Amino acid sequence: MPEPLSSDHSRSEPRPTEARLLNMVFPDNTNHLGTLFGGQMDMAAFIAASRYARTTVVTARSEQVDFNLPIHKGDLVEVVARVVKVGRSSMNVDVEVITENLLTGERKLCTRGHFVMIALDPLGRPTQAPPLPAEQ
Repeated sequence: MPEPLSSDHSRSEPRPTEARLLNMVFPDNTNHLGTLFGGQMDMAAFIAASRYARTTVVTARSEQVDFNLPIHKGDLVEVVARVVKVGRSSMNVDVEVITENLLTGERKLCTRGHFVMIALDPLGRPTQAPPLPAEQ
């Protein structure tokens, strides 16, 4: 039987601080101008923070989202989210959205944003988030 592509993370292994989402932009994902609707950045921030904290997380706020270029129908979209700072229960996550033309391979940074996620305990109260390795 082949080995799984991913392994179970033990306590001794570093926690993942990054998440990457890949999606194609189809007509049902676009607005009346043929450009992508939002929402993928918050999803990527949620996944990065959840994988890092290994607990329930919620979005506290999104800050400074810069839309530099439109994302069009037919583009491949890569959303990259990284946990960059951890407070007591908060995790700061930077997110970049990059498009790729599948025919030419040309990649463009379209959007950048910053999200603050909060770690919650089973009762829904803020709980301690694990420190980043550089902060330990």
